[in-house]
Amino acid sequence: MEIMDVKPELFGTEYNASRAAARRDGKAMPEKDVRARIQRLGLKEQAFRRFLADQIAVDEMGLEVMDHLMSRGSSSPTELAHEIDISTAAMSLVLQRLESAGHITRQRHPSDGRRLIVAATDDSVRLAYSHVLPLINGLEAVVASMDDDERAAASAFLDKVIAAYDGAMA
Repeated sequence: MEIMDVKPELFGTEYNASRAAARRDGKAMPEKDVRARIQRLGLKEQAFRRFLADQIAVDEMGLEVMDHLMSRGSSSPTELAHEIDISTAAMSLVLQRLESAGHITRQRHPSDGRRLIVAATDDSVRLAYSHVLPLINGLEAVVASMDDDERAAASAFLDKVIAAYDGAMA
């Protein structure tokens, strides 16, 4: 297998090898290097999603379905497929795996017996939250430590970062 060297000219932007290395290996970054911190935050979020998926024994798509069910409540398989942007056939496979693992239940809709309703099981919700709550509590502590001006600046900055992501996916 051929190992490729990084080709900065392909990035179309300033490339800094020490920044690239620091964002991945956890080493100290230059004090005001915001971009490297955004990159590291993205990598941390990816690592946390993999960690959580491993802890609750689901794949990436199963984690996305569980997140939807835990944050928004029960849903039909078709609604889940549309929300997550996969086919209903693919959603059926994801739901079969989750049901086999005991993470979800599928029941008939109480007033429309033709429809199925999918819900996360209480045990799976408790398991997932046992791993997510330390992160939530840590983030809440960070926010609580900020004054109003810091919160306003952080919110404005993060809104711009979110807009950049949205722009990249347009």
